[in-house]
Amino acid sequence: MATKNIYSEQEEEDDDDEEEEAEKGRVEAWDDWQSDDEGSSSEYLCLFCNLRYDSADRLFDHCNSAHSFDFCGIVKDLSLGFYDSFKLINYVRSQVAMNKCWCCNLSFKGIIDLQNHLHAADAIKKDGIFPWDDDSYLKPFIIDDALLHSFPNDDDFDNEDFDPPVTKEDIVGELINNAYISEIYNSSHDILDTEKPQPSACYDIRMDVTEENAANPFVKNKSNAINGGCDNGELPQTHECKLKVSFANVVSREIKNVNENYFGSYGSFGIHREMISDKVRTEAYRIAILNNPSLLNQATIMDVGCGTGILSLFAAQSGASKVISVEASLKMAAIASQIIKDNGFLYEENIKGEESNCSRVIDVVQTMVEELDKFRNIPPHSIDLLVSEWMGYCLLYESMLSSVLYARDRWLKPGGAILPDTATIFVAGFGRGGTSLPFWENVYGFNMSCIGKEVLEDAACSPIVDVVDSKDIVTESAVLQTFDLTTMKPDEMDFTSSCELTLKPSPKDGSSIICWCYGVVLWFDTGFTNRFCKETPMVLSTSPYSPRTHWSQTIFTFREPIAMTSAEAIAEDNGMVGTEQCPAERIRSRISITRSPVHRSIDISMETTGISTDGKKRHWPVQIFDL
Repeated sequence: MATKNIYSEQEEEDDDDEEEEAEKGRVEAWDDWQSDDEGSSSEYLCLFCNLRYDSADRLFDHCNSAHSFDFCGIVKDLSLGFYDSFKLINYVRSQVAMNKCWCCNLSFKGIIDLQNHLHAADAIKKDGIFPWDDDSYLKPFIIDDALLHSFPNDDDFDNEDFDPPVTKEDIVGELINNAYISEIYNSSHDILDTEKPQPSACYDIRMDVTEENAANPFVKNKSNAINGGCDNGELPQTHECKLKVSFANVVSREIKNVNENYFGSYGSFGIHREMISDKVRTEAYRIAILNNPSLLNQATIMDVGCGTGILSLFAAQSGASKVISVEASLKMAAIASQIIKDNGFLYEENIKGEESNCSRVIDVVQTMVEELDKFRNIPPHSIDLLVSEWMGYCLLYESMLSSVLYARDRWLKPGGAILPDTATIFVAGFGRGGTSLPFWENVYGFNMSCIGKEVLEDAACSPIVDVVDSKDIVTESAVLQTFDLTTMKPDEMDFTSSCELTLKPSPKDGSSIICWCYGVVLWFDTGFTNRFCKETPMVLSTSPYSPRTHWSQTIFTFREPIAMTSAEAIAEDNGMVGTEQCPAERIRSRISITRSPVHRSIDISMETTGISTDGKKRHWPVQIFDL
């Protein structure tokens, strides 16, 4: 395949007799070790729960099906050797012990919340730098962990048809000065099928060897290597064509893998039970769909990411003439079809005459919405209403907003409706109660505050998805960003916004109260506004002041707490802003949220400035978070 062309061919040497003898000895020793343990059962402890199994294979099958952790697939996809696989197991065990997601590093209050969150490895970068790439993970996390001696070795993953991943060094020439990379990521649906490369997937990757980079032997050598050894920078035509499409193939394959893992994670019933049992979420959609007959009656509706089909069922119940339910997960599309059929709403082409009735209006299509044209011939701009529950943590993490916008631009009628049609991200400062410090200060009467301090330091690097009690919000709320789904463009999902946070009014008028702000919390509201929902507009809120939802809130912790005051306190001349001697009157936050190069992830940066009552300012170093 094209990707292999940028690898140097390496010939394998036969093992000599001494190596064969050594290997034979190791095998015999291994057999002896195994025979010593015969009779033991259920010695392999699951990485994520307390279940035990009598073989590593059965354990990994369980981890894959129950916890979305495909160990063998990860080892193969990332080309992990024995020691890297060894470290991976210890890393996962250590993360789970801290109630952290091994893949995206989110923290949770308990193991149940973590288990409900677990998802496929869609955020692990294939550039050879992994979270477990640390020799400390060569030390077993569990003493005598049988799993460390039983996972498959490299030979189990040999496959001549498997393309090895392209390393960063192999494609560095293609990355330099390459503005096309963003287009590849933003238009993934256009390049998923690369068997017949289109002109749009080809671009010039030749590097100009100027006087500046000619002085750099690495750049010069890399240039020559990519140019097939031609010092003049000209590529042989065949080699050049293969190189031009190779990087697009790599990116599209990675995007395809992320999509498969993402949609595959929704094949677990646990996540659907969590969403459906989220009364705030489900009731908001049910009321918006059933209580606005002028919008839904006899309408043609598309449900993007239908899951179990619950929103499609509401739409059929409301009198829709046709519902196209799009679901990318193979398993969930089949389940949705069965549920809808069992409830008498499934459209079946071969049912005619008296057996057919007006309630059979839901057509389930198993595909990504970006590839819907391959399965159904839907005229452009023929849909009256788009409905989707597309929101993710912090609104945009793993969200399907780009898919909704694609469906809008492709099929929604001019003036057609979208439910929900608005989304707003809010921000506010939280106090000490929003951290884990109070918990660790008194654990059954014992002081474990040293743990709390370490957890707080970790939180300054990794966002936490958790519920923040409204009483722990110490500042007024501010709007960070608003989206109008009827008009927004996909690139508006990347934004930078500033806001100022001031303390809530003090219950003791006129008193000078110092309050410590430990970070900011983000949440979102989505609106089913009266633009489309004439009879019954609705708001779905994930605010700390509203009943909790499965989205909770997303917490971003400062590296150090900031002292604030709402009174006209006199700041000391020598005091630093944000300290008790010179509290800040307000905090200015500049937050950027952008789509990460890791498909379906987001990168977040936060710049914080404290401003005192006399106008003095203090800037803290920017903090970078990734979800």
